[in-house]
Amino acid sequence: MDIRQAQRDVRTVYVGGFAGSLVSAALWLASAAIATWGTPSAAIYLLVVGGVAIFPLTQLTLRAMGRPAALPRGHPMNGLAMQVAFVLPLTLPIVGAAALYRLEWFFPAFMVALGAHYLPFVFLYGMWQYAVLAGALVLAGLALALYVPGAFALGGWLTGALLLAFAFVGRSAAPRDGA
Repeated sequence: MDIRQAQRDVRTVYVGGFAGSLVSAALWLASAAIATWGTPSAAIYLLVVGGVAIFPLTQLTLRAMGRPAALPRGHPMNGLAMQVAFVLPLTLPIVGAAALYRLEWFFPAFMVALGAHYLPFVFLYGMWQYAVLAGALVLAGLALALYVPGAFALGGWLTGALLLAFAFVGRSAAPRDGA
């Protein structure tokens, strides 16, 4: 199988990242809501612990859409998908260190880590749009940390909105056959 076909398979099965982006957006927006009307520690806990449920909830969403929930066994992109999945959890100690230094850096640091996590999706999905999402998250995270002090929840709201919008960008980039 050639790379273009393997990427097309990823776009088709995961609908261009539609379901995963919806699930992630819901999590980020819930965390932002808790940060706004609850406590920072509860918002942090929800985003970090809730992140563990993103992949299973994405699979559940795909099944609810009547779609396969994973690439077939032995697919050439399975290994890369697994490696990409572990990038974000491995960066959480850096996010934690930033938040321990300045609590309001939690969401911006997480945004930078999430943007870095999405960069390999450009190759995995064969979608340049993921580079735009990655760049937007990194730049927005940096801008919030450096220029918008004291706005703890803003990064959560912004990331949730970006992910929600991207869900539909990804869906539009997915092949129409089977999508």
